[in-house]
Amino acid sequence: MSQQFEVRREVVLPATPEQVFAAVTRETAAWMFPVESSPAVGGLGPEDPKVKVWTPPEHVGIRVEGPDEFFNALDYLIEGRDGGTAVLRYVHSGVLMQDDWQDQYDGIGAHTDFYLHSLGQYLEFFAGRPVAYLAVSGPKASAEPGATGLLKTALGLTESSAVGDAVALEIPGYGWIESELDYLSPHFVGLRSPDSLYRFYGREAFGGTVDAAHHLFAPEADAAAATAAWQGWLDNVFA
Repeated sequence: MSQQFEVRREVVLPATPEQVFAAVTRETAAWMFPVESSPAVGGLGPEDPKVKVWTPPEHVGIRVEGPDEFFNALDYLIEGRDGGTAVLRYVHSGVLMQDDWQDQYDGIGAHTDFYLHSLGQYLEFFAGRPVAYLAVSGPKASAEPGATGLLKTALGLTESSAVGDAVALEIPGYGWIESELDYLSPHFVGLRSPDSLYRFYGREAFGGTVDAAHHLFAPEADAAAATAAWQGWLDNVFA
C-alpha cells in the first residue's frame, strides 16, 4: 500500500539567510546527517539533477523520483528578518510505500521537529565550524517497547528532567561529558556541550531501534574512536 504524505514546518532561526542556506545545502552533517552527493554531477547544487530549485539564499528544492509514482521532495524557503534572524518554511513530501503508513508518517514528523531544532542549535552555537559526524545503531533489544525509557535512565534523566538541566556522564573510551539537556520528547533526547551536539533517537516507536548520531565540533575530534566508544556504550545500555 502506498500513500502520499506532506509535513510542513515553519521555524525562526538565529542566523542570516546566507547562513541558513549554507546549513541546509552544504553543512547538513553539522545538524542532521551528511547528504549523499554524486561527484559526477558536482554534488548538491544547481548542476545536481535532484535539485529542482536553486536560488540562494532564498530557496532550494530537491526531488528524487522512483518507480510506481514514488517521489521524495524537500523544499526550503528562507526569508530574512530583522535582527539577523531568518524564517525557514520547510516542506517534506513524498510517497510512503510501507504497510505501517501511520507509524512512518508520525516518525517523519517527529524526526523533522528534532532535526529543525538541531539546525537552530547548530546555527546559534556552532555555525560554520568544521564537524565530525558519527552514527551508531542500537542492538535488537533496543527495538522493544520501553527502550527509550532505558536510554533516558542511562543518560541520568528522570521523570522530572527538563530542557535546560545539566547532564553529566562518562562514556568509556570517550571521556566525561558536561552538557545541557537541549531537547526532550517521548522519543528523542538532545544534549549540547561546549563542543558537541549529542542526539539520541528512540526509533522503537516507529519500527526501528534506539540509535545515536552526534556532531563533534572540537578540532581534535576523532570520529572513528568516538564511534567505537558510543557503539559500546549503546550496546551496553541494552545488554
